Amino acid sequence: MLKRVPLFSRCSNKELGEIATITDEIDLPEGKVLTKEGASGREFFVLVEGSADVRRKRRKVGTLGPGDFLGEIALITKTPRTATVKTTSPVRALVVSEQNFRRLLERTPQVQIKVLEALAERVAATSL
Repeated sequence: MLKRVPLFSRCSNKELGEIATITDEIDLPEGKVLTKEGASGREFFVLVEGSADVRRKRRKVGTLGPGDFLGEIALITKTPRTATVKTTSPVRALVVSEQNFRRLLERTPQVQIKVLEALAERVAATSL
């Protein structure tokens, strides 16, 4: 699952194994707010099962499903969340906390570089 996340797609199997060690799996009910636009970000999510709506300025701008991820920009840049994401069904998700993610990046510079390259591509694509 982690290999399909663009943020980690450049990572080797060994590096993905390290990322997996800091990942928790959680079950969430329908109607759970995962991120709130403007709030600070403290975790990164990968949806394994279920769906969620993405809203900016209260307007629906997208729907997420299995394999989609969210929260990476605020987690890495420490900027406010760019959207509100709320589950529209029960969701099973992988979660990485900010603290664990930062520790991983500090101790594995090769992962840090790959993550930053992938993030730069994602930001560039969304700002066109």
